[in-house]
Amino acid sequence: MTKHIADDGKVYAAGVLLVTGDPVSEFLLMRHPNRWDLPKGHRDPGEDDLQTAKREMEEEIGVSPDLVRWDPDFRFQIRYPVQYKKWAGQSFEKVVTYFLGHIDHKPEIKLTEHEGFRWWTWAPPHEIQTQTIDPLLQSVAQFWGDSR
Repeated sequence: MTKHIADDGKVYAAGVLLVTGDPVSEFLLMRHPNRWDLPKGHRDPGEDDLQTAKREMEEEIGVSPDLVRWDPDFRFQIRYPVQYKKWAGQSFEKVVTYFLGHIDHKPEIKLTEHEGFRWWTWAPPHEIQTQTIDPLLQSVAQFWGDSR
């Protein structure tokens, strides 16, 4: 259909929750004009979700995927409807897969698509953005058995 809509009519994207500290003390969020988000983006043809997350992280914040330890046991997926101006009134299911990446030291962040960023303190439960961020952070806390 288009670059972002797959043959099955869904929109696929992937991103990363980047954390730092041992034990984990902070996580990175990106600032859009009206919301917080994670480094993420649409899956390109031929990519799998992890490749997409790595590419988007490098494109959006300038952090090499080689600096990140990717947790092989964590994967969080969320689905929600989206609409595009090109197809007014038509909804598509967006499927976003998030990965967990640990970096030893806070890297230099080179913004390309966002107006800012913030390292947030890891202190669940979080109340930042109810549609995607909060459920992801809750899932990570459960994954770690962490109710701090």
